Amino acid sequence: MSRRDAPRPARLRIGDTIRVAGAGLGARPGRVFLSALGIAIGIAAMIAVVGISASSRVDLDRTLARLGTNLLTVTPGESLIGGEPAVLPKESVAMVGRIGPVLTVSATGVVADARVYRNDHVPVGQTGSIAVLATALDIVDVVGAELAKGAWLNEVTANYPTVVLGSAAAERLAVTTPGVQAQVWLGGEWFTVVGILRPVALAPELDSAALVGWPAAETYLGFDGHPTTIYCRAVESQVTAVRSVLAATANPQAPLEVRVSRPSDALAAKQATDATFTALLLGLAAVGLVVGGVGVANTMVIAVLERRAEIGLRRSLGATRGQIRVQFLMESLLLATLGGAGGVFAGAVVTAAYATARGWPTYVPMWATMGALGATLAIGAVAGIYPAVRAARLSPTEALAAA
Repeated sequence: MSRRDAPRPARLRIGDTIRVAGAGLGARPGRVFLSALGIAIGIAAMIAVVGISASSRVDLDRTLARLGTNLLTVTPGESLIGGEPAVLPKESVAMVGRIGPVLTVSATGVVADARVYRNDHVPVGQTGSIAVLATALDIVDVVGAELAKGAWLNEVTANYPTVVLGSAAAERLAVTTPGVQAQVWLGGEWFTVVGILRPVALAPELDSAALVGWPAAETYLGFDGHPTTIYCRAVESQVTAVRSVLAATANPQAPLEVRVSRPSDALAAKQATDATFTALLLGLAAVGLVVGGVGVANTMVIAVLERRAEIGLRRSLGATRGQIRVQFLMESLLLATLGGAGGVFAGAVVTAAYATARGWPTYVPMWATMGALGATLAIGAVAGIYPAVRAARLSPTEALAAA
């Protein structure tokens, strides 16, 4: 018989290879589950970390889109004269409002000597770190604040002893429902709580403040009328230009004693800090993937040792070394893919649960999902190469004799 007439080994189609590999895994379900679990934990951690971070970023982007990035604040800086605090002129709010691209402007002023308590029996030192601020009526529109309960100050109530509490201030004072019966001891006077604010993302200093109308603060609390924080909204395209002239406009005599900031920058900086923490968690997730890969490799090596009789029989029936090699490599890939798919699902569930609890939109980037699946295939390939090669090297007689 010539070499040309010699029988050729049958070719295994890809579908046949997958079925044979699946049957090999199905024979050891317990060990397969534990090995796939190692991969799944690493992938789930990676997806959850990326998904939670991405969901937080989407929520921040939506918040900034709703509140705007064109809010600028002006506050007194360091006084150039030692020992004297810097102050903003009483006319500074009106002067800032005259800047062409400025759309709206408002202000608050600290009432330095006023303290707020739940009642007049609370010891003087237990202030709860709540600031008393005189406020202009349009402050809620400028900073994007919203009321949780009650009503905001108006032209009438701003002249009388009424107060709106920030979210944290209301919690510290144990005020849950505004109204005639809700009163606090403020600056030696009883003030009626008419409203409670929601947390203010771009002006968090308002959360721990008691807000009193500007006229009432001057009448009842001895407020000097100097603003301590000016909030202004500028045309989006002109924010940088407005920012460059705000200090000189707010205090022409001492522009170096004025600080100008952009609250949205602080939120962006916080997001950058969170990104650094996310990178650390991703590193830990990568360690989990490596551990899972070692588990896959261990499972496949043991499978080769346990299935030497099967390998010898298949080789005796005409299976080539290449077919044996592909079979075990396919088993490793299926095992890793099983763990990867389970990990992606678990990570998405964790992301959805956490985002829902925080009130964020749920978002898992497509690149994270595809990258996780790609990583599992790579791990499966690397973990399966040595066992596949080892299985292919076994001769039929050696495999049957060892079995």
